[in-house]
Amino acid sequence: MENLWDSRFKEKEYVYGTLPNVFFKNTLDKYNLKGSILLPAEGEGRNAVYAAQKGLDVFAFDTSIEGKNKAVKLAQRNHVSINYEVGDFFELELANERFDAVAFIYAHFSPELLPIYHKKAAELLKPNGMIIIEGFSKNHIEHQKTNPTAGGPKDLEMLFSVDTMKRDFPNFEILKLEETEEYLEEGKFHKGKAKLIQFVGRKRV
Repeated sequence: MENLWDSRFKEKEYVYGTLPNVFFKNTLDKYNLKGSILLPAEGEGRNAVYAAQKGLDVFAFDTSIEGKNKAVKLAQRNHVSINYEVGDFFELELANERFDAVAFIYAHFSPELLPIYHKKAAELLKPNGMIIIEGFSKNHIEHQKTNPTAGGPKDLEMLFSVDTMKRDFPNFEILKLEETEEYLEEGKFHKGKAKLIQFVGRKRV
């Protein structure tokens, strides 16, 4: 059976657009991040390409080969280099305390997997490394009823809350953590008003 994300990403069009996520871009710009960054569930590469343009050493992965193919093309078009693997988080050869930053942008997982993946991300960060997360809030369910084009999981348990981040990243200094309402303009699947959780944290030494 075809992977859901392969089915979505094999379209010629970049279904979430080619520009970086606004929160991700603004965070990289604000903190002027340097070094290496890990991007799980990176899809078609829009954030990886922006990070590479900022001079970061990018390692991205996804379960979709179609996502990788489009990410590689986008990187070539923008004259940057990214490392992009296809596989599951725990299948990849990733050394702990290797990365200066990890970013999950709309990386929603089942409630059983989410804390495990977040814990793994924390282990992969160097001391003082930064975690960057933007995803749909549990309150986004109400927006989906009036604006289905805003996207996001339909399962409440897969959506985020402020408490989710506090639970999963206890050893982090909170630089930003809030629920916010934004107007998304990211391709055809993230369009319109959405309730989001935005989190930036720094791993304590």
